[in-house]
Amino acid sequence: MRADLPPDGMDLFEPEQARPPWEFLGRLGHLLDAAHDPVSAFRAALADGDAALKQRFLADEPVEELVHDRAQLVDSLLRHAWQRHVGAHAGRLALVAVGGYGRGELLPCSDIDIMLLLPQTEAEDWTPQLEHFLTFLWDIGLEVGHSVRTVDDCRREAQADVSIATTLIEARLLEGPEPLFDAMRRAIAPDRMWSSGDFFEAKVKEQRDRHHRYFDTAYNLEPNVKQSPGGLRDIQSIGWVAKRHFGAETLDDLAAHGFLTQRELVQLKAAQAYLWKVRFALHVTTGRREDRLLFDHQIRLARQFGYEDATFTLAVEQFMQRYYRTVMFVSLTNELLLQHFREAILSSGDAPPVPLTPRFQEREEYLEVTSKDVFVRHPPALLELFVVLQNNPQLRGVRAETIRLVTRHLWLIDEEFRQNPRNHRLFMEILRAPAGVTHELRRMNLYGVLGRYIPAFGRIVGRMQYDLFHAYTVDAHTLFVVSNLRRFALERYDHEFPKLSQLFRSLPKPEIAYLAALFHDIAKGRGGDHSELGAVDAEAFCLEQGLSRYEARLVAWLVRNHLLLSVSAQKKDISDPQVVHDFARHVGDQAHLDHLYVLTVADVRGTNPKLWNSWKASLFEDFYERVKQALRRGLESPIDQEELIAATQSQARELLAAARVAVEDVERVWSQLTEAYFLRHDPQEVAWHTALLAARDVEDRSPLVASAADPARGGATAILVYTYRRRHSFARATAALDQVGLNIVDARITPTQDGASLDTYYVLEEDGRPINDPDRLAHIEATLRRVVAEREAPTLTVTRRAPRQVRMFSTATHVAFSDDEARRWTILDLVAADRPGLLSEIGKVLWDEGVDLHGAKIMTVGERAEDVFYVTDDGGRPLDPRRQERLAETLTRALDRRVAAA
Repeated sequence: MRADLPPDGMDLFEPEQARPPWEFLGRLGHLLDAAHDPVSAFRAALADGDAALKQRFLADEPVEELVHDRAQLVDSLLRHAWQRHVGAHAGRLALVAVGGYGRGELLPCSDIDIMLLLPQTEAEDWTPQLEHFLTFLWDIGLEVGHSVRTVDDCRREAQADVSIATTLIEARLLEGPEPLFDAMRRAIAPDRMWSSGDFFEAKVKEQRDRHHRYFDTAYNLEPNVKQSPGGLRDIQSIGWVAKRHFGAETLDDLAAHGFLTQRELVQLKAAQAYLWKVRFALHVTTGRREDRLLFDHQIRLARQFGYEDATFTLAVEQFMQRYYRTVMFVSLTNELLLQHFREAILSSGDAPPVPLTPRFQEREEYLEVTSKDVFVRHPPALLELFVVLQNNPQLRGVRAETIRLVTRHLWLIDEEFRQNPRNHRLFMEILRAPAGVTHELRRMNLYGVLGRYIPAFGRIVGRMQYDLFHAYTVDAHTLFVVSNLRRFALERYDHEFPKLSQLFRSLPKPEIAYLAALFHDIAKGRGGDHSELGAVDAEAFCLEQGLSRYEARLVAWLVRNHLLLSVSAQKKDISDPQVVHDFARHVGDQAHLDHLYVLTVADVRGTNPKLWNSWKASLFEDFYERVKQALRRGLESPIDQEELIAATQSQARELLAAARVAVEDVERVWSQLTEAYFLRHDPQEVAWHTALLAARDVEDRSPLVASAADPARGGATAILVYTYRRRHSFARATAALDQVGLNIVDARITPTQDGASLDTYYVLEEDGRPINDPDRLAHIEATLRRVVAEREAPTLTVTRRAPRQVRMFSTATHVAFSDDEARRWTILDLVAADRPGLLSEIGKVLWDEGVDLHGAKIMTVGERAEDVFYVTDDGGRPLDPRRQERLAETLTRALDRRVAAA
């Protein structure tokens, strides 16, 4: 969306129409005054009024009218209740609406905040009446928040807390003596407390802190319509400052003071109305004060607002894109107006400008143009502005009039502009700057410049993907990926990823990675393979910007393959030398591998902060090192299994000798282990397992359960389960681990020569951390021993429920098979709805079907589980086609039945 256009092409100059008063309120007073049962009458009046408002909302009446009419409905109820209960003291006490209610804006379930303002006296003969008044409000269904204060109380509390001062600034007298109310207003006036400058600074800090609680982005997939960046609170923040300093009561007053143009005023009022409409719908839909656009509400609201599924975008995605583009406009307007206020309130007005370039100058630490026609005379200045900001870190931002000039002149960024070599150099200069890359790209996006310069990027602004894997809109995620790459480049973040940071700073041209990040998801929502389509766009853009053909092709290759390393590491057996060799052959050289590695980590971290953990970091690093080693050996001389096994055993023997484990005990244990075991475990794990088994009596066939922290595997906790009832063990163990709230990130199932199974599960707590509580570890081990020792078929049921968000999605079970001829097993690829107990359910089916499990790769993609299992029949052979077909049918029936039951 163009930053200078209102959402959905709204008429910029639609005149406001005077509206008649709400007919319902005209009848209300008589009904309340004549009521014989006040509680029932008032409760019925409130219910009838809210029902009428709901019907008007569903009939698509203007939400601005409904918001004000709801406040008037509550006004009428409160005034009549006040006269009924406090009438004898009405001339001495004041009933005051504060906060949003003071502004005369109420949604169906908004907070109703009132203040009972008392005179400066010790007399308390009105206390019983006030108590009866407040009790009556609760009895009739009005959940009010109230305070009881004198004028001195107001002065003292407002002085101590800017939030209280803000609610009182919005105060509106409902009933009572005006002199008392005016005394309160005078007591909190700017000449008594919270001067305009102090108030402005406090509200800006308050907004900054609030934004930080929402990760400084308006584009979370379940945003808060009121509190998130770009939400209604950002519009209210503008109003508070304007009212405090300028006495502006409405948004129209801002235009009268010259802070908003008529065009901007209409846009802002349209944005406010849209956000009110969304919030009103949330309250009506849920029947409570719900300001979060949760997934389940998004679907209902999209349908209610008239959206329909299209070829490549769901109705809910279209609805949310409109929402995100609206809050993006609010964010821009908020920045523009707060900067205007900063200049009007804090600026001395006589500071001389400091020239920076022929077209830009600094004034009081903010950047401005040297003349209002700069962009018309020299369009490249629309990009130069961001370069100047990068080159002058002392600048705190852009002056309001310059922001406005940028948004007014976006039309200059046309095809001729995009083909201009000077603009190519400026854009690449932004990417190559030593500081401020992410910050200025985000500013470019907010001002609308980035989407104009890269039109394909403009199409993904505000685009969401309706799943749990992607926590942000496509454009916000893209800029988070760039930000993550920048953190690798800056030494102050070395503690996060020391090796990756060193690797990234060794790249000769880091802008290659930034360009790949900008384009890796740019084709989302077009249909087809977004990686392939994005690669075409990326190569063409890079060639236009003056990159060499090799560099352009490298960027395109990264875009085309940006998912490859992540998917391979999480879904393939990376201990298999052939898997590593095939990946190395696809990558081709170290340069491609290095760029792909840093892009992959930045991408996954920027997809959803809750899904990144130390296990994934370790897994990706392990795979990278294996492929790096394969490239160094040369693609024509891959490492073979015997060499790997010999190296693992040699290092394990050294560790076992240091632990004083007898050589004959080592040989006895190893005689029962397969080659696959030594390929899939590192020397430290082999030594740990061997020492435990060597200490057991030869005749002991009871289950063995042990645990250990595994720093080599991202800090995950390794849990060993050794049992002779091996077909039962996977279903039992995974159910037990799931039930105690653990996240299984990997499972290595190794049948032994004597009929046992040596299984290692790598687990993390639900928050992604390892298990650090010794008592909890002891409980887990005891639970596992008890469960795997049971002789009957697996019956343990996981009773934990899937999280709310996961339950919102329905994922059909999909099963596919392929054969690994080298290892003589069948690879079972399974996609299913993720939920607690899924692995146990799969294990039970494998047991019932007589299928042996040799390993599992566990991968969760938001609401979906995408797991891989390595299986054979009970004779150790790959599954034949008929067996595969029957297993697929049984798994699909069992897993889909459980989803339906849930």
